[in-house]
Amino acid sequence: MTRHAVGDVTGCTHRVPSCTLLPPVRFHAIRAGRRGEGVSVHRHAVVFRRATLASTLSLILFPSIPAFATGAAVDLDQVVVTATRTARTQDQTLAAVTVIDRAEIERLQAPSVPDLLRGRAGISLANNGGPGKSTSLFLRGTESDHVLVLVDGIKLGSATNGSAALQDIPVEQVERIEIVRGPFSSLYGSEAIGGVVQIFTRRPQGPFEPNAMLAIGSEKTRRASAGLAGRRGDDTRGGWYSLQAAHETTEGINAYRGTRNFDPDLDGYRNTSLTAQGGYRFNERWDGELRVFRAEGRNEYDGGPASEADSVQQVLGGRLRHAPNERVTFTASAGGSADLSDNFFDGVFSSRFDTRRKVGGLQADLGIGAGLLTLGFDWQRDEIDGTTAYAVDRRINRGVFGQWQQAFGAQSLQASLRRDDDSQFGGETTGSVLWGWDFTDALRLTASYGTAFKAPTFNELYFPGYGNPALGPETSRSVELGLRGAHGWGVWSLNAYDTRIDDMIAYDADLGDFGGPNNIDRARIRGVEATFDTTVLGWDLSGSLGWLDPENRAGNAGKVLPRRARRSARIDLDRRFGDFSAGASVTGVGERFDNLSNTTRMGGYGLADLRVGYALSNDWQLRLSLNNVLDKQYETAALYNQPGRNWLLSVRYRPGR
Repeated sequence: MTRHAVGDVTGCTHRVPSCTLLPPVRFHAIRAGRRGEGVSVHRHAVVFRRATLASTLSLILFPSIPAFATGAAVDLDQVVVTATRTARTQDQTLAAVTVIDRAEIERLQAPSVPDLLRGRAGISLANNGGPGKSTSLFLRGTESDHVLVLVDGIKLGSATNGSAALQDIPVEQVERIEIVRGPFSSLYGSEAIGGVVQIFTRRPQGPFEPNAMLAIGSEKTRRASAGLAGRRGDDTRGGWYSLQAAHETTEGINAYRGTRNFDPDLDGYRNTSLTAQGGYRFNERWDGELRVFRAEGRNEYDGGPASEADSVQQVLGGRLRHAPNERVTFTASAGGSADLSDNFFDGVFSSRFDTRRKVGGLQADLGIGAGLLTLGFDWQRDEIDGTTAYAVDRRINRGVFGQWQQAFGAQSLQASLRRDDDSQFGGETTGSVLWGWDFTDALRLTASYGTAFKAPTFNELYFPGYGNPALGPETSRSVELGLRGAHGWGVWSLNAYDTRIDDMIAYDADLGDFGGPNNIDRARIRGVEATFDTTVLGWDLSGSLGWLDPENRAGNAGKVLPRRARRSARIDLDRRFGDFSAGASVTGVGERFDNLSNTTRMGGYGLADLRVGYALSNDWQLRLSLNNVLDKQYETAALYNQPGRNWLLSVRYRPGR
């Protein structure tokens, strides 16, 4: 259905200097990587082990130390930036974080970004009819517009309906994804009630890295991608570049089986995308980056006010960073994003919804004593245009924030405070505190408290005949307790949380002549997440388990919030046999309801995906994925079909390292 309608935060890239890391104190990330991966951390959890004094001192890095000159370069796969807006190794991060790197993306052979995220800790998805169709992501039971989505540090999404079109970002353009669970408005402002999902586009690690892929599959699916990337220079001066193009087309499936605008034909999807980016380090004190991502899509669908749509997702960004000394870094960034949609009904133009967003920011990272102080200013301007006339079609938000990070022996602290001033609804202040205690060599206890908010969308405020300009922001407060461990057999994490959301925006039948949105809803969401990563008889085994109680506490008090399952699980199993590889993923989702009154039930389901690969040479690989091998019929949104058994065969070229 129609949507009605990004440079990374710190600029930290593979083997590039100026990444501010706090001392790891007693722990460091370890793991012998799989073939071709080198050394990296576990995929789904944090590994702890007592560090020697020498290794600890070697990692006390400040912004201008070139290329981690004290030792081997630190790979971005070991660094998380989303949880703090500064670079931290995964074992230092106090928030609940999942990182999906490029090696895992290629190993799992997921056909899309939503498929890659399916079943991850805290995540529920609702898709309107197969490949390329509108997909909503619910994180920790919060609303789909309570999740902040970033592409290389730039906010992605539509200001009219508040959603981000994850389905329009091709997997071939993605280098890694960081999923940070919990309230983070104190660093990012609006929308980060459930958490933050940041997608990083592909970038190089070596001097020259070409790649190419061709694939065919079910529903006449055709895919192709090619790219060039590389970096030149030394630790004090040099540049990098990356250019990646991708195209995919599929006949799709019959998306909708309801009665509204029912059409039993196949609903196809086409996407063409390009990423171009580069950076240069002028000397030990100055470096900068520029990047652009654009994806153009053509989508066919049923059940809505239109039957086809041409869409564009675009992100532009640039960053300049100056490190006058070893304890101070200043970063200036600017950019913008666009969500553009032209809608048609049976080939006749019907509507246009365009969102354009401009952003800018200043950030200072100051090493003070044993801690790191971060101060920042964010500016954002949203503009909408199209065939629908809104009473107000632009707004500006300004935000200032501060954050303190410090380790005290076996304990760590992260505290942040932010003030946002929005031209539509006024000001909002949010804050958070995260604490960690490494009480043994293998165990870490974490606790946190945070507040967050979500600004109302243009549709909720001003859509003709529906909007309510008196709306205020939705607000939340969350507490969380976590435990992480590492042992000889593997690593694991366990997190329990309680989130209470006030002033949720819901339809109010008593508002105006025809009803409309109002701040009348409330919710309490409790949940437990568990992740694990281990090796059993030579097989790499990882997964996540989740229990959720998303309770509505207002007009439908005691009911479950729609499209959230109380129970969910995902297990990934992979192994190499020389030049062969084999794997499987199993996802289980409990029953859900499609409406607030819980009268439309969607049954639980289990999906099984299989994959095999063969290395034709050091540079060429042949891969086959079989998805939904049991041909399970299921739905994630009522009346919208999901793909049955399907396959994809690909050949990939990437020079061995």
